[in-house]
Amino acid sequence: MAAVFFAATHAGAHSAPPIADFFANPEFSDVQLSPDARHLAVLVLGPNGRERLAVVNLANNSIKVVAQFDDVDVGDVEWVNPERLVLSTRDYQTAPGERRYAPGLYAVNRDGSDFRQLAERSFAPNLSTSVYKPLPWHTWLTGQRGAQDSSVIYVTSTVYTATREVDYTALLRLDTVTGRSTAVAPPGKVRRWLLDQDGEPRIAVTKVRNIETILYREPASGAWRQLAQFDAYLKGKEAFTPLAFGPDGTLYVSARVGGDTLNLYPWDLAANRIDATPVMALDGYDFSGSLLVGKGKLLGLRYLAERRGTRWFDQAMAATQAGIDAALPQTVNLISVAPRAATPFMVVASYADVQPVSFSLLNSETGQLTAIGASLPRIKAAQMSQQKLVHYPARDGLTIPAWLTLPVNSDGKNLPLVVLVHGGPYVRGTSWQWDSEVQFLASRGYAVLEPEYRGSTGFGSKHFHAGWKQWGLKMQDDIADGARWAIKRGVADGQRICIAGGSYGGYATLMGLVNDPDLYRCGIDLVGVTDIGLLYTGHWSFASDMSDDWKQYGMPELIGDPVKDAAQFKATSPIAQAARITQPLLLAYGALDKRVPLYHGKQFHAAVKQHNPQVEWVVYEEEGHGWSLPKNRIDFWTRAERFLDRHIGKQGAAAKKE
Repeated sequence: MAAVFFAATHAGAHSAPPIADFFANPEFSDVQLSPDARHLAVLVLGPNGRERLAVVNLANNSIKVVAQFDDVDVGDVEWVNPERLVLSTRDYQTAPGERRYAPGLYAVNRDGSDFRQLAERSFAPNLSTSVYKPLPWHTWLTGQRGAQDSSVIYVTSTVYTATREVDYTALLRLDTVTGRSTAVAPPGKVRRWLLDQDGEPRIAVTKVRNIETILYREPASGAWRQLAQFDAYLKGKEAFTPLAFGPDGTLYVSARVGGDTLNLYPWDLAANRIDATPVMALDGYDFSGSLLVGKGKLLGLRYLAERRGTRWFDQAMAATQAGIDAALPQTVNLISVAPRAATPFMVVASYADVQPVSFSLLNSETGQLTAIGASLPRIKAAQMSQQKLVHYPARDGLTIPAWLTLPVNSDGKNLPLVVLVHGGPYVRGTSWQWDSEVQFLASRGYAVLEPEYRGSTGFGSKHFHAGWKQWGLKMQDDIADGARWAIKRGVADGQRICIAGGSYGGYATLMGLVNDPDLYRCGIDLVGVTDIGLLYTGHWSFASDMSDDWKQYGMPELIGDPVKDAAQFKATSPIAQAARITQPLLLAYGALDKRVPLYHGKQFHAAVKQHNPQVEWVVYEEEGHGWSLPKNRIDFWTRAERFLDRHIGKQGAAAKKE
């Protein structure tokens, strides 16, 4: 298998892949071992182009399709026990504006028998044969592995206010054979539930306005007691996030204990405090990850630093990891184990900056690796471009991490550059991995720089807090400083730089054209904010997906106060600065966007086109905050390719020489 991968990375890199290869839906998206590791659940495309659920018997490699639909795809899947699975649906072929269905919930045995509907799928036929009525459409899987030793699971049910905001999340104990459910008595308005390794509810996180309370349920009495309380949005020194319970009942939390980064700690339930010694601390990164458990032991930790990785506490698993990495040295290889494995089988998910994820089955006794499937098999590693983590100084001295991708066949010098700005903005932008947009741009000859500007999360508290109330100000400077760093390093042609991004990245695109007209030759704005004040007051044709509590308690501190910071909002809102944007501009919006409604784009387009004749405008009527359909992703990036070619690509370079 390693030899096959090596050959693939050194062949066929001459012609640029077609755009459809980058923006297709995955052909193979999930692989899960049964709790006893005797069977494998996989999601694969069927003849009708819909994802279906199949189960592989690992004893004889026989395959049985156990769930499929004519009008939707199989969505999330969880093993209930070694014999039964539960699943929801999703729709890869329909945009948000055309969707008629909630996900629904179904259960089926691994041999395809006893297929039952457990929760409604709006307007879809009721397939339930149970005496119990299916649960309402707003019923969801928890995404947490339960006990997997009975037919019972826990599911959540979202309860809404009269204004369609989330009020609280109910927890239900559901029998997947009978369809019968009973509600768990909540200790308040719970927003998040955490199950222990026995699959029982052990942590409840409530939120009232801006106050978050973490409560623990005593195993013996079932009584709830408070562990902590703090501001849900601003957090503070005492804040922590419950992550998971270990097999021995230890609660693990992520927190900052006198340091800059989030680390993983045990929580002492008896003393009601964090243990002072971290289980994992990552140099320069906030801990983000999960526990790896098998056969009643904590085997290791999955984490994200520059890239995803695994720290094994179990020596046998550490040796297995070393063997896999030796066989597949060019990829990150993430091993999944069954909780009560009765066979030596494990699943390996492999990916790289030049390779989308693919899945293999490992026999840990023989060392044999068997390929299962690839998410995007038409992507060839040899045609993709390597991604590198770099750091550069901002003008005030803060160090900015960024991701630099150079075209595979270039010399890395004097290239046209796309500065691609992530949305959020208070999230981590990306990590070392394959990315469709970045790789598409690189395949067309562009260098791509993705700054993790101040305010981005994942790089410590100082980096995050430095971005508070800095929209259009120091956050914007960080992005421009990255472009100038690329020029100084000889990577970028200073006359051929375009800024692009979605959501906040679209906002930063517009403000980049305002603040640094000498730097950016053009801009591409996807669903970008054009008026900061509108995020608070709104111009909504339907309900915003941002809560009133977030607008009242979070946004004034992180973005700014609409009253106190009104002058700053005006100076840093693109709509008020539209007359200053004279560079070529591509604007793209979704008509059904609940985060940044179409009005943002319409008002800005009307303002900027009065004095700028080089503005292109496209609206995807059925889309929301981004493009969900391959046809729209292909259409948009085809437009972007033509736009970039005219202004900073070969066509633009030729025009500049003339």
